[in-house]
Amino acid sequence: MGPAEPGPTPAPPGPEVREALERLLLGGPRRLTRLEVAAAAGMPPERTQRLWRALGFPDVADDDRAFTLSDVGALATVSELIDAGFIDPDSEASIARVTGQALSRLADWQTDLLADVLVRRAREQAPGTPVDAVAAAEALLPLLSRTQDYVWRRHLAANLDRVLSTGAAGDRREMAVGFADLVGYTSRSRGMGGRELGAMVEAFEATATEVIARSRGRVVKTVGDGVLFTAASAVDAVEIGLILPAVWDAEDHPPLRVGAAYGTVLTRLGDVYSPVVNLASRLTSIAPAGAVLVDRVLAGHVRDLPQYRVRPMEPVAVRGYESVQPWRVSRRVAGEVDEGPSHEIVRDR
Repeated sequence: MGPAEPGPTPAPPGPEVREALERLLLGGPRRLTRLEVAAAAGMPPERTQRLWRALGFPDVADDDRAFTLSDVGALATVSELIDAGFIDPDSEASIARVTGQALSRLADWQTDLLADVLVRRAREQAPGTPVDAVAAAEALLPLLSRTQDYVWRRHLAANLDRVLSTGAAGDRREMAVGFADLVGYTSRSRGMGGRELGAMVEAFEATATEVIARSRGRVVKTVGDGVLFTAASAVDAVEIGLILPAVWDAEDHPPLRVGAAYGTVLTRLGDVYSPVVNLASRLTSIAPAGAVLVDRVLAGHVRDLPQYRVRPMEPVAVRGYESVQPWRVSRRVAGEVDEGPSHEIVRDR
């Protein structure tokens, strides 16, 4: 006997259920216009609209009652943060944009999670029995909220520890920046179905996140076929570069290549900016499959360590640089003798 066929997808909730869910999520009914929210918060309408757009939401008509008292409270909280000196008025829209982008992705996943719960419960119940979507949301939301708060506090504590332990005040820090990139991702993805491609990307992101965290690095962002990471020390960056391709290596996985550089980096709103970032990206683009290429500065930090074999490659021209000197780092095998500089030529690919 084969596996049981999944039951039919339940009908979507009616308007009254959707309204109840909305009130639960928004903290009350929509009864205020955009201009009323601005007046209640004591802010110019132009400012509230700028923040609304920065959060990623479309404009609403001036007479559309799309807002709740929670929106007024949120604007009051922003004012308190500015008055307390934690947020510069000139940067409030930037902070709103980054917050909106991060939480939008989280909300997408959580919406799918809630939908899956509702579908599963509908199939487990007797035919024709309605699923209480509001009760499911009421049970799920506090659990998600507590989990998010815990993870946020843990990341905040880890970041504060990194900053305070190194004495690096401000937004400029010395660190390593690296990229890990799937070789041949574009051509390979053309022949894959959506589910198969999604599974591969999820597996790559999960592997990268685990390896980078284990080696005391931080994932800055993932972009489909690649991941941008930072590490406080050159050794940690090299370890990430050596471990990640080895852990990812499998017959059904495209090979991985890594490039990294070290220097002064501007950290702003969770992202990183610097010529160091650009150089790491260029090194990744010319790295052979399975290899780790680093810049001269990072190579200088690790070349005298006995556990690594660090060899200069032939200089190469890449976009934005007339000549880049890559250094290839590999794990030194016990008893291995240095062979001198490599004359291998790496090419942009």
